[in-house]
Amino acid sequence: MTLAFPLVLLLLPLPVLARLLLAGRAPAEVGLRVAPGAFAAALTARGGGDRVAGAVLLAAWVALVVALAGPQVAATREPVTASGREILLALDLSGSMLKEDFVLDGRPLSRLDAVKRVAARFVAARRGDRIGLVIFGDRAYVAQPPTFDVASVARAIDIAQIGISGRSTAISDGLGLATRRIMASDATTKVVVLLSDGMDTSGKVQAADVARLAAGHGVRVHTIALGPEDLEGQPDSRDAVDAVALREIAEVGGGTSFRVRGMEDLEAMAATLDQLEPNPMKRPPSRYWRPLWMWPGGAALALVLLLAAWRRT
Repeated sequence: MTLAFPLVLLLLPLPVLARLLLAGRAPAEVGLRVAPGAFAAALTARGGGDRVAGAVLLAAWVALVVALAGPQVAATREPVTASGREILLALDLSGSMLKEDFVLDGRPLSRLDAVKRVAARFVAARRGDRIGLVIFGDRAYVAQPPTFDVASVARAIDIAQIGISGRSTAISDGLGLATRRIMASDATTKVVVLLSDGMDTSGKVQAADVARLAAGHGVRVHTIALGPEDLEGQPDSRDAVDAVALREIAEVGGGTSFRVRGMEDLEAMAATLDQLEPNPMKRPPSRYWRPLWMWPGGAALALVLLLAAWRRT
Protein backbone atom coordinates (compact mmCIF):
# COMPACT_ATOMS: atom_id res chain seq x y z
CA MET A 1 0.00 0.00 0.00
CA THR A 2 1.12 3.57 -0.64
CA LEU A 3 -0.20 7.10 -0.12
CA ALA A 4 -1.12 9.45 -2.93
CA PHE A 5 -0.52 12.54 -0.73
CA PRO A 6 1.87 11.49 2.07
CA LEU A 7 2.55 15.09 3.18
CA VAL A 8 -1.01 15.27 4.48
CA LEU A 9 0.18 13.14 7.42
CA LEU A 10 1.91 16.28 8.73
CA LEU A 11 -1.56 17.33 9.89
CA LEU A 12 -1.68 14.52 12.47
CA PRO A 13 -0.18 16.56 15.39
CA LEU A 14 -2.40 19.58 14.62
CA PRO A 15 -4.83 19.00 17.56
CA VAL A 16 -1.96 18.78 20.05
CA LEU A 17 -0.40 21.95 18.64
CA ALA A 18 -3.75 23.70 18.87
CA ARG A 19 -4.06 22.66 22.51
CA LEU A 20 -0.58 23.95 23.33
CA LEU A 21 -1.28 27.28 21.66
CA LEU A 22 -4.61 27.68 23.43
CA ALA A 23 -3.08 26.81 26.79
CA GLY A 24 -1.02 30.03 26.72
CA ARG A 25 -4.01 32.27 26.03
CA ALA A 26 -5.80 34.27 28.71
CA PRO A 27 -8.96 32.62 30.12
CA ALA A 28 -11.13 35.32 28.56
CA GLU A 29 -9.62 34.71 25.17
CA VAL A 30 -10.06 31.01 25.52
CA GLY A 31 -13.66 31.54 26.52
CA LEU A 32 -14.30 33.42 23.32
CA ARG A 33 -13.02 30.45 21.35
CA VAL A 34 -14.93 27.58 22.84
CA ALA A 35 -15.84 25.94 19.55
CA PRO A 36 -12.34 25.90 17.99
CA GLY A 37 -10.75 24.78 21.26
CA ALA A 38 -13.28 22.12 22.14
CA PHE A 39 -11.67 19.49 19.96
CA ALA A 40 -8.15 20.07 21.30
CA ALA A 41 -9.34 20.38 24.90
CA ALA A 42 -11.17 17.07 24.69
CA LEU A 43 -7.96 15.35 23.66
CA THR A 44 -6.23 16.31 26.95
CA ALA A 45 -9.26 16.38 29.25
CA ARG A 46 -8.89 14.89 32.70
CA GLY A 47 -12.40 13.61 33.42
CA GLY A 48 -13.14 9.93 32.75
CA GLY A 49 -15.95 10.62 30.27
CA ASP A 50 -14.00 13.38 28.61
CA ARG A 51 -10.98 11.12 28.27
CA VAL A 52 -13.12 8.62 26.36
CA ALA A 53 -14.47 11.42 24.17
CA GLY A 54 -10.94 12.66 23.60
CA ALA A 55 -9.75 9.21 22.58
CA VAL A 56 -12.64 8.82 20.15
CA LEU A 57 -11.99 12.24 18.64
CA LEU A 58 -8.31 11.49 18.34
CA ALA A 59 -9.04 8.23 16.53
CA ALA A 60 -11.49 10.04 14.23
CA TRP A 61 -8.88 12.69 13.47
CA VAL A 62 -6.22 10.09 12.65
CA ALA A 63 -8.65 8.22 10.38
CA LEU A 64 -9.65 11.45 8.63
CA VAL A 65 -6.05 12.46 7.97
CA VAL A 66 -5.19 9.00 6.68
CA ALA A 67 -8.19 9.19 4.32
CA LEU A 68 -7.05 12.60 3.06
CA ALA A 69 -3.58 11.17 2.44
CA GLY A 70 -5.13 8.89 -0.21
CA PRO A 71 -4.20 5.31 0.68
CA GLN A 72 -4.08 3.09 -2.39
CA VAL A 73 -2.90 -0.30 -3.54
CA ALA A 74 -1.45 -1.36 -6.87
CA ALA A 75 -3.68 -3.57 -9.02
CA THR A 76 -3.69 -4.84 -12.57
CA ARG A 77 -6.45 -5.26 -15.11
CA GLU A 78 -6.46 -7.38 -18.23
CA PRO A 79 -6.81 -5.10 -21.24
CA VAL A 80 -9.11 -6.03 -24.09
CA THR A 81 -7.84 -5.12 -27.53
CA ALA A 82 -10.72 -4.72 -29.97
CA SER A 83 -10.00 -6.99 -32.92
CA GLY A 84 -12.29 -5.25 -35.39
CA ARG A 85 -13.97 -8.61 -35.94
CA GLU A 86 -17.65 -9.45 -35.52
CA ILE A 87 -18.90 -13.03 -35.26
CA LEU A 88 -22.54 -14.09 -35.36
CA LEU A 89 -23.47 -17.62 -34.34
CA ALA A 90 -26.58 -18.99 -36.07
CA LEU A 91 -27.83 -21.84 -33.87
CA ASP A 92 -30.36 -24.45 -35.01
CA LEU A 93 -33.07 -25.00 -32.36
CA SER A 94 -35.20 -27.44 -34.33
CA GLY A 95 -36.75 -30.46 -32.63
CA SER A 96 -34.07 -32.88 -33.86
CA MET A 97 -31.49 -31.09 -31.69
CA LEU A 98 -33.01 -32.98 -28.74
CA LYS A 99 -31.78 -36.31 -30.11
CA GLU A 100 -29.28 -37.86 -27.67
CA ASP A 101 -26.65 -39.34 -29.97
CA PHE A 102 -23.59 -37.66 -28.43
CA VAL A 103 -21.74 -39.30 -25.53
CA LEU A 104 -19.88 -37.53 -22.72
CA ASP A 105 -18.19 -39.51 -19.93
CA GLY A 106 -20.21 -42.56 -20.89
CA ARG A 107 -23.56 -40.78 -20.70
CA PRO A 108 -25.82 -39.80 -23.60
CA LEU A 109 -25.98 -36.11 -24.41
CA SER A 110 -28.36 -34.25 -26.69
CA ARG A 111 -27.01 -32.45 -29.72
CA LEU A 112 -28.07 -29.12 -28.26
CA ASP A 113 -26.33 -29.73 -24.92
CA ALA A 114 -23.17 -30.84 -26.72
CA VAL A 115 -23.18 -27.70 -28.85
CA LYS A 116 -23.84 -25.52 -25.80
CA ARG A 117 -20.77 -26.89 -24.03
CA VAL A 118 -18.41 -26.23 -26.91
CA ALA A 119 -20.01 -22.98 -28.10
CA ALA A 120 -19.85 -21.48 -24.62
CA ARG A 121 -16.12 -22.22 -24.42
CA PHE A 122 -15.55 -20.84 -27.91
CA VAL A 123 -17.41 -17.63 -27.05
CA ALA A 124 -15.62 -17.20 -23.72
CA ALA A 125 -12.29 -17.18 -25.55
CA ARG A 126 -13.36 -14.40 -27.95
CA ARG A 127 -12.40 -11.41 -25.81
CA GLY A 128 -11.84 -8.52 -28.17
CA ASP A 129 -14.36 -9.82 -30.71
CA ARG A 130 -17.93 -8.63 -30.95
CA ILE A 131 -20.16 -11.71 -30.68
CA GLY A 132 -23.87 -12.19 -31.30
CA LEU A 133 -26.35 -15.07 -31.40
CA VAL A 134 -29.16 -15.83 -33.85
CA ILE A 135 -31.47 -18.79 -33.17
CA PHE A 136 -33.75 -20.40 -35.72
CA GLY A 137 -36.40 -23.09 -36.01
CA ASP A 138 -39.57 -22.23 -37.93
CA ARG A 139 -38.43 -18.62 -37.73
CA ALA A 140 -35.22 -16.79 -36.91
CA TYR A 141 -34.62 -14.39 -34.04
CA VAL A 142 -31.73 -12.39 -32.64
CA ALA A 143 -31.19 -13.90 -29.18
CA GLN A 144 -28.21 -11.66 -28.40
CA PRO A 145 -27.18 -8.62 -30.45
CA PRO A 146 -23.44 -8.40 -31.16
CA THR A 147 -21.54 -7.29 -28.07
CA PHE A 148 -18.08 -7.33 -26.51
CA ASP A 149 -19.69 -8.82 -23.39
CA VAL A 150 -18.90 -12.47 -24.12
CA ALA A 151 -20.45 -13.54 -20.80
CA SER A 152 -23.88 -12.33 -21.92
CA VAL A 153 -23.56 -14.31 -25.16
CA ALA A 154 -22.58 -17.42 -23.20
CA ARG A 155 -25.68 -16.94 -21.03
CA ALA A 156 -27.88 -16.58 -24.13
CA ILE A 157 -26.50 -19.86 -25.46
CA ASP A 158 -27.03 -21.57 -22.12
CA ILE A 159 -30.72 -20.60 -21.83
CA ALA A 160 -31.60 -21.40 -25.45
CA GLN A 161 -34.35 -24.01 -25.54
CA ILE A 162 -35.96 -26.10 -28.25
CA GLY A 163 -39.36 -24.76 -29.29
CA ILE A 164 -38.93 -21.04 -28.64
CA SER A 165 -38.50 -20.48 -32.38
CA GLY A 166 -40.50 -23.46 -33.64
CA ARG A 167 -39.36 -27.02 -34.32
CA SER A 168 -38.62 -26.95 -38.07
CA THR A 169 -35.27 -26.08 -39.66
CA ALA A 170 -35.32 -22.78 -41.52
CA ILE A 171 -31.58 -22.68 -42.22
CA SER A 172 -31.86 -20.00 -44.90
CA ASP A 173 -33.88 -17.76 -42.56
CA GLY A 174 -31.34 -18.11 -39.76
CA LEU A 175 -28.42 -17.51 -42.09
CA GLY A 176 -30.27 -14.64 -43.76
CA LEU A 177 -30.98 -12.85 -40.48
CA ALA A 178 -27.39 -13.29 -39.33
CA THR A 179 -26.14 -11.99 -42.67
CA ARG A 180 -28.40 -8.93 -42.61
CA ARG A 181 -27.31 -8.03 -39.09
CA ILE A 182 -23.62 -8.45 -39.74
CA MET A 183 -23.67 -6.65 -43.11
CA ALA A 184 -24.80 -3.51 -41.27
CA SER A 185 -21.76 -3.71 -38.99
CA ASP A 186 -18.71 -1.48 -39.33
CA ALA A 187 -16.39 -4.35 -38.36
CA THR A 188 -13.39 -4.96 -40.60
CA THR A 189 -13.82 -8.75 -40.42
CA LYS A 190 -17.30 -10.32 -40.46
CA VAL A 191 -17.95 -13.98 -39.77
CA VAL A 192 -21.10 -16.11 -39.52
CA VAL A 193 -20.87 -19.57 -37.93
CA LEU A 194 -23.89 -21.73 -38.82
CA LEU A 195 -24.59 -24.73 -36.56
CA SER A 196 -27.28 -27.14 -37.77
CA ASP A 197 -28.17 -30.84 -37.60
CA GLY A 198 -30.73 -31.05 -40.36
CA MET A 199 -31.74 -29.94 -43.81
CA ASP A 200 -33.53 -26.74 -44.73
CA THR A 201 -37.20 -27.66 -44.34
CA SER A 202 -38.97 -24.32 -44.10
CA GLY A 203 -36.66 -21.68 -45.51
CA LYS A 204 -38.09 -19.29 -48.08
CA VAL A 205 -34.93 -19.06 -50.21
CA GLN A 206 -31.92 -21.25 -50.91
CA ALA A 207 -29.38 -21.05 -48.09
CA ALA A 208 -26.52 -21.27 -50.60
CA ASP A 209 -27.83 -18.13 -52.31
CA VAL A 210 -27.80 -16.34 -48.95
CA ALA A 211 -24.21 -17.47 -48.36
CA ARG A 212 -23.21 -16.25 -51.82
CA LEU A 213 -24.75 -12.86 -51.05
CA ALA A 214 -22.91 -12.78 -47.73
CA ALA A 215 -19.57 -13.53 -49.39
CA GLY A 216 -20.20 -10.76 -51.90
CA HIS A 217 -20.42 -8.32 -48.99
CA GLY A 218 -17.26 -9.54 -47.29
CA VAL A 219 -18.94 -11.91 -44.83
CA ARG A 220 -17.23 -15.28 -44.30
CA VAL A 221 -19.58 -18.21 -43.55
CA HIS A 222 -18.47 -21.34 -41.68
CA THR A 223 -20.88 -24.28 -41.29
CA ILE A 224 -21.00 -27.05 -38.69
CA ALA A 225 -23.00 -30.18 -39.54
CA LEU A 226 -24.10 -31.97 -36.35
CA GLY A 227 -25.14 -35.61 -36.04
CA PRO A 228 -23.86 -39.09 -36.89
CA GLU A 229 -26.08 -39.74 -39.92
CA ASP A 230 -25.74 -38.16 -43.36
CA LEU A 231 -28.80 -37.52 -45.49
CA GLU A 232 -27.01 -39.20 -48.42
CA GLY A 233 -26.84 -42.51 -46.56
CA GLN A 234 -30.19 -42.19 -44.77
CA PRO A 235 -32.52 -40.38 -47.20
CA ASP A 236 -35.62 -41.32 -45.20
CA SER A 237 -34.25 -40.34 -41.79
CA ARG A 238 -35.83 -37.32 -40.12
CA ASP A 239 -32.70 -36.82 -38.01
CA ALA A 240 -30.06 -37.04 -40.76
CA VAL A 241 -27.99 -33.97 -41.52
CA ASP A 242 -27.68 -32.57 -45.02
CA ALA A 243 -23.90 -32.32 -44.86
CA VAL A 244 -23.66 -31.77 -48.62
CA ALA A 245 -25.85 -28.66 -48.47
CA LEU A 246 -23.98 -27.28 -45.47
CA ARG A 247 -20.67 -27.90 -47.22
CA GLU A 248 -21.93 -26.01 -50.26
CA ILE A 249 -23.00 -23.10 -48.03
CA ALA A 250 -19.49 -22.88 -46.59
CA GLU A 251 -17.84 -23.16 -50.01
CA VAL A 252 -19.83 -20.35 -51.61
CA GLY A 253 -19.60 -18.37 -48.36
CA GLY A 254 -15.80 -18.44 -48.40
CA GLY A 255 -15.59 -20.42 -45.16
CA THR A 256 -14.94 -23.94 -43.91
CA SER A 257 -17.41 -26.77 -43.36
CA PHE A 258 -17.04 -29.04 -40.33
CA ARG A 259 -18.58 -32.51 -40.02
CA VAL A 260 -19.27 -33.34 -36.37
CA ARG A 261 -20.41 -36.87 -35.49
CA GLY A 262 -19.43 -36.94 -31.81
CA MET A 263 -17.86 -35.02 -28.93
CA GLU A 264 -14.33 -35.62 -30.23
CA ASP A 265 -15.23 -34.08 -33.57
CA LEU A 266 -16.89 -31.19 -31.75
CA GLU A 267 -13.78 -30.48 -29.67
CA ALA A 268 -11.54 -30.69 -32.74
CA MET A 269 -13.87 -28.38 -34.65
CA ALA A 270 -13.70 -25.75 -31.90
CA ALA A 271 -9.89 -25.89 -31.92
CA THR A 272 -9.74 -25.58 -35.71
CA LEU A 273 -12.22 -22.71 -35.71
CA ASP A 274 -10.04 -20.92 -33.17
CA GLN A 275 -7.15 -21.21 -35.61
CA LEU A 276 -9.22 -20.00 -38.55
CA GLU A 277 -10.51 -17.04 -36.53
CA PRO A 278 -7.61 -16.41 -34.12
CA ASN A 279 -7.97 -14.31 -31.00
CA PRO A 280 -6.69 -10.72 -31.15
CA MET A 281 -3.28 -9.98 -29.70
CA LYS A 282 -3.55 -8.61 -26.17
CA ARG A 283 -1.46 -5.91 -24.57
CA PRO A 284 0.32 -6.67 -21.29
CA PRO A 285 -1.87 -6.16 -18.21
CA SER A 286 -2.18 -2.48 -17.29
CA ARG A 287 -1.42 -1.26 -13.78
CA TYR A 288 -3.62 1.13 -11.87
CA TRP A 289 -4.07 2.33 -8.30
CA ARG A 290 -7.12 1.13 -6.41
CA PRO A 291 -8.17 3.81 -3.86
CA LEU A 292 -8.79 2.84 -0.24
CA TRP A 293 -9.62 6.25 1.25
CA MET A 294 -13.25 5.29 1.79
CA TRP A 295 -12.33 2.88 4.58
CA PRO A 296 -10.55 5.31 6.93
CA GLY A 297 -12.98 8.04 5.85
CA GLY A 298 -15.92 5.85 6.78
CA ALA A 299 -14.28 4.98 10.10
CA ALA A 300 -13.82 8.68 10.91
CA LEU A 301 -17.47 9.41 10.16
CA ALA A 302 -18.64 6.42 12.20
CA LEU A 303 -16.57 7.52 15.22
CA VAL A 304 -17.94 11.07 15.11
CA LEU A 305 -21.52 9.80 14.85
CA LEU A 306 -20.89 7.35 17.70
CA LEU A 307 -19.54 10.14 19.91
CA ALA A 308 -22.49 12.40 19.08
CA ALA A 309 -24.95 9.64 19.96
CA TRP A 310 -23.10 8.88 23.23
CA ARG A 311 -23.17 12.53 24.31
CA ARG A 312 -26.91 12.77 23.72
CA THR A 313 -27.60 9.89 26.13
